[in-house]
Amino acid sequence: MSQIDVYFGLGSRYSYLAYTQLARIERAHGCRFELQPISSIELMQLRGRSPFQGAPLSGQYEPQYRQRDAEAWAEYYGVPFIEPRSPPEDHRLMARACWAAHRQGAMRRYGMAMFRAIFVEHAFIDPAICLRCAQDLGLDVDFFRSSMDGKDVDEQLTTVTRQAIRRGVFGVPTFFLGDRMFWGSDRLILLERALSQGANR
Repeated sequence: MSQIDVYFGLGSRYSYLAYTQLARIERAHGCRFELQPISSIELMQLRGRSPFQGAPLSGQYEPQYRQRDAEAWAEYYGVPFIEPRSPPEDHRLMARACWAAHRQGAMRRYGMAMFRAIFVEHAFIDPAICLRCAQDLGLDVDFFRSSMDGKDVDEQLTTVTRQAIRRGVFGVPTFFLGDRMFWGSDRLILLERALSQGANR
């Protein structure tokens, strides 16, 4: 079974769109995605530049274009999409929450719950929403809260983010099939082709 590492950000439109396709791709190709949530803001900070700060570097980064593009992909995939609110001031919060859910074996379900809160329910993300998603999934909320705010999860997030930098990740979502990197939800078609080619060898 092929393993695919996927680095994603909870506030990323394209991470959400890609996330909605993971189960389908796993069924179709007999592969398995290993989830690696990070803060895309931190990723850009560590790289020393952000295309979203200041005047757009190109039309690709203009807010209106990104919204229309995401809406078109959502229609193509047949999934709901609402342009999200501004991310929380604590840009590591959402990734920490995912890693806290991982401590209870629920990262995949929790990630989808958070994505739904952001891109379907149009919720403003704060610690209370993170806890609500954990409660809705039947997780141990007290353990979840202590994990989300704890040193171990914070250090784990730092480790994974630095690993992403070392592997050449420059944006989210990014997928690794072995050493081959695919960036962006629109590269899923190329990832699926690579999986099919591997199966036919």
